[in-house]
Amino acid sequence: MSRTLAILKPDCVRKELIGKVIGHIQSAGFKIAAMKMVKLTPDAAKGFYEVHKERPFFHELISYMTSGPCVPIVLEKDNAVEDFRKLIGATDPAKAEEGTIRKMYAENIQENIIHGSDSDENAAKEIAHFFSRKELLEINGWE
Repeated sequence: MSRTLAILKPDCVRKELIGKVIGHIQSAGFKIAAMKMVKLTPDAAKGFYEVHKERPFFHELISYMTSGPCVPIVLEKDNAVEDFRKLIGATDPAKAEEGTIRKMYAENIQENIIHGSDSDENAAKEIAHFFSRKELLEINGWE
């Protein structure tokens, strides 16, 4: 069993799609180990997206991610990172495969509804950014 981090981004919350998106995630076999709604401060968003600080879209990304509440979620499943990346689809919804979350709900490459960790190593770091060890449920064995 492995873990990944999903973030339902501000456009997902604003469009009231939280339930629909979580439904897709759970239907794909993911278990929720932790979830909460937060409003990122600029400093928190900059810390989370530090890997992109040299990219031209960094300031727009920070502005977008602080524009409203978001919902970080820790998900568990065998092969969680790779399977979740497939479920959410390409960053650009115009290039995402049919049936993926971004293809169904995202409007553009920036407002793309959802974040998913890109590696097991980054998943661990990203989960720790939002959740303490005490907040994570041990759900192995749930049916």
